[in-house]
Amino acid sequence: MSTYLHGHHESVLRSHRWRTVANSAAYLQPHLSPGMKVLDVGCGPGTITRDLATLVSPGGSVVGIDNAEDIVVVAARAIEGLVAATSMDVTFKVADLYALEYDDDTFDVVHAHQVLQHLSDPVAALREMSRVTKPGGLVAARDADYAAMTWHPANPGLAAWLTLYEALARRTGGEPDAGRRLRQWGVDAGMNDITSSASVWCFASDHDRQWWGGLQADRTTQSAFADQALASGLATDSELQQIAAAWRQWATDDRSWFAVVHGEILCRV
Repeated sequence: MSTYLHGHHESVLRSHRWRTVANSAAYLQPHLSPGMKVLDVGCGPGTITRDLATLVSPGGSVVGIDNAEDIVVVAARAIEGLVAATSMDVTFKVADLYALEYDDDTFDVVHAHQVLQHLSDPVAALREMSRVTKPGGLVAARDADYAAMTWHPANPGLAAWLTLYEALARRTGGEPDAGRRLRQWGVDAGMNDITSSASVWCFASDHDRQWWGGLQADRTTQSAFADQALASGLATDSELQQIAAAWRQWATDDRSWFAVVHGEILCRV
């Protein structure tokens, strides 16, 4: 098994709550329509789940699942008002992706965003996602590819962050360069109708740099990432503080630009 590297510190949720179908699942959006039944795997605070529910309403339903009970509670509370006002059918549950409680052929779409990179056995997860998908339905996954991330200007602190992140992610059982491997994992899971694509988050405006650099600085020193970096001996507190300072310096430079590259797959079951 793997360990979720980021945890659920406020600095992590700050980025997760920013995610929507428009900025994080645009490759899937054209395939969604009212009446569909959707499973959102690794839903986190539920912002993508909320958008999925909107897109399959009326008549559709969405279940958001996560293995962390505390974040499932957060997601459910965040959407209570919208559900009451619109009667959208959206629920949140604690679940194990490797052993889903659903029958075969239950969902029209099973979606996972930034999930497979954290798993010790992503192929097994895709097989389970496929099992609960109806014939003709879709398994959709999108994951970042850390080795493909790039930025300007050159910054030794950000380079140190990337080296540390990749080492720690693999130490805790994940694969940080998941984006480039999604198609391979789909093939290995027995899927033979796979559409692959890629998309990018880009942070360059004053607002976006301050937001992205600030949350990355906070995550470096305050989140579960920091705890595990220190516990593993891969970094000292001083080194983490230096990386955080580099993020803040990058964010204040109006020449700065950062691209997060993602791989995507749509697998027709």
